[in-house]
Amino acid sequence: MAAGAPRVFVSHLAGVPVFDPSGDQVGRVRDLVAMLRVGRRPPRLLGLVVEVLSRRRIFLPMTRVTGIESGQVITTGVVNVRRFEQRPTERLVLGELLDRRVRLVENDDEVTVLDVAVHQLPARREWEIDKVFVRRGKGGALRRRGEALTVEWSAVTGFSLEEDGQGAENLVATFERLRPVELANVLHHLTPKRRAEVAAALDDDRLADVLEELPEDDQVEILGKLKEERAADVLEAMDPDDAADLLSELPDADKERLLTLMQPHDAADVRRLMSYEERTAGGLMTTEPIVLRPDATVADALARVRQQDLSPALAAQVYVCRPPDDTPTGKYLGTVHFQRLLRDPPFTLVSSIVDTDLPPLSPGTPLPAITSHLAAYNMVSAPVVDESGSLLGAVTVDDVLDHMLPDDWRETGFRGLEEAGRGE
Repeated sequence: MAAGAPRVFVSHLAGVPVFDPSGDQVGRVRDLVAMLRVGRRPPRLLGLVVEVLSRRRIFLPMTRVTGIESGQVITTGVVNVRRFEQRPTERLVLGELLDRRVRLVENDDEVTVLDVAVHQLPARREWEIDKVFVRRGKGGALRRRGEALTVEWSAVTGFSLEEDGQGAENLVATFERLRPVELANVLHHLTPKRRAEVAAALDDDRLADVLEELPEDDQVEILGKLKEERAADVLEAMDPDDAADLLSELPDADKERLLTLMQPHDAADVRRLMSYEERTAGGLMTTEPIVLRPDATVADALARVRQQDLSPALAAQVYVCRPPDDTPTGKYLGTVHFQRLLRDPPFTLVSSIVDTDLPPLSPGTPLPAITSHLAAYNMVSAPVVDESGSLLGAVTVDDVLDHMLPDDWRETGFRGLEEAGRGE
């Protein structure tokens, strides 16, 4: 941004791409780093936290930012790829300043911070936070309570104090378009206090999706800070296999208490999954594949496949079974692949095009055999059938990868490949 250009509100920078001078994308902005100063002097903006393609977070000093325009950040092209390490004197603008309750110096009114604005100082490559967008009263941005106004940084006080019960509505709104894995990365890099506040502000379905992408330690920490009734609701919203994996990390007493609070049907699925060995088809499978009766049509199957909340792996095929339709089903008859559904007329019965040649997995099939099975038949999902011929669930390739990668693969992906601190 050139000197004298309009200021930029930081919520508009969240997630914008960062490019080098040749036009190649370096990554995306995930936060801004500022340093509070003595008295009422505006904080100095030190740099940006940029998530590069490997999901590693690096620090980009503002001295290496040559432009902020049209929803993009341009750099000098010199990037230090060592992992970002927040220092004690630094504050994350999005993660720590938004949603704070501060006070107006003029009349001591309490206000909530909705956004802050940054600008470049004249004739220098230094940036400051100079404006604060606030709302009177304790309501967050989503509650629309009280008058909203933009004031100078010097007109508010309280940013340097530790705050209990800080809201998270504005931070959540800033990152609402992130995919679950990207929002999980944001949560992982927040302080435990802020992580709990953001988790509390997410709805059950969104939090469930994010929990599935977090390392186990973060999952247990967040779940443990939720009220038990809310924790049970979130577990119900998770995929049964992911909920079973998370519950298996808890002490037996906590596990049983949460299972008791869950809806009986959801709890039964999770208990069934937990009864199998972890690295077997029974332990890896999901209990919610697409199940159709023999008299269903191709049109019925395509309608089920189009459901938005299905993963691509589960949507790649439907399983034809006799009633009941819920797992464990009646007799498993076979599989119809998505490509076959596209080739046949909508009125065709799925029983007439079912693939009966693909052998199912037994619940005790070990992980190496599952991997070989998927590779041999070029499948992204495989049915799991018990001795009586009932479909118990399906193992998807993403479940297999989760257990083939090192135990800390999510943590490694978030932290980056280097453990050294930041250098400028």
